[in-house]
Amino acid sequence: MSIYRMETKCEVETPDFSHLKPADFEHVYEPAEDTFLLLDGLQKEAAFIRQLQPSICVEVGCGSGIIISALSKLINQSALCIATDRNPYATHCTKRTAQLNLCQVEVMNCDLLTPLERRLQGSVDILIFNPPYVVTPSNEMKSSGIEASWAGGADGREVTDRLLPLVPNLLSQQGVMYLVAIRENKPEELMTWMSSLGLDSSVVLTRRAGPEHLYILKFYRDSSVR
Repeated sequence: MSIYRMETKCEVETPDFSHLKPADFEHVYEPAEDTFLLLDGLQKEAAFIRQLQPSICVEVGCGSGIIISALSKLINQSALCIATDRNPYATHCTKRTAQLNLCQVEVMNCDLLTPLERRLQGSVDILIFNPPYVVTPSNEMKSSGIEASWAGGADGREVTDRLLPLVPNLLSQQGVMYLVAIRENKPEELMTWMSSLGLDSSVVLTRRAGPEHLYILKFYRDSSVR
């Protein structure tokens, strides 16, 4: 098990996912460079996240469950952690990952946050989304196979663009969102769009991974959280 360290002594552990086998990854996105960059982003934000003392944390598109489990451990399970995914295999894997790592995570099989949107309005302190971001034909997004975990349609943004308009109403006054994007998703355009919706933004991390230029974007209501 690897541990990311920083001078603040806050640590983000990479959750144990040894229970997941090649057969699982035929149906669920296998942790890759974007997953581990998101872990690095949580590490960079670890002191801020603990200081925030979140009450409700939500991950949309939880996949293997590594990210929501890492977040739960970072905050010592002091918040309600909710994970959603439209893929039933993913929700099953997330439950197993959380259990193996002794984390309390409420997991729901649904599209984005559809059944929870009204109940969560104005209450989400941390929202995380590593969406399907690869530029693909739109019809690939309708697949029930593994390709749906990365197929993002036009500009790789068709799924992202469905969630972002909901974010201002979901976040608490102190709430923040962390979003994974690639250069083809036009991150500067995303940041401008969110500004028009009343949220400031910053780039937490950026990294080249093979042909992809990955970004972790942060959206927030209060500029003091930069």
